[in-house]
Amino acid sequence: MKRLLAMVAVAAGVLAVAKKLQDEQAERDLWAEATDGVTDAPPSSN
Repeated sequence: MKRLLAMVAVAAGVLAVAKKLQDEQAERDLWAEATDGVTDAPPSSN
């Protein structure tokens, strides 16, 4: 019984880490899309 509980706890931990990594990747993708084409140089004044 203890082994089963330990396995369930490990599986829950792995799932939590995987979800966190997936959420972080989605956030990076969103920022990349939002800032696509943005440059550091200000526009030139004519």
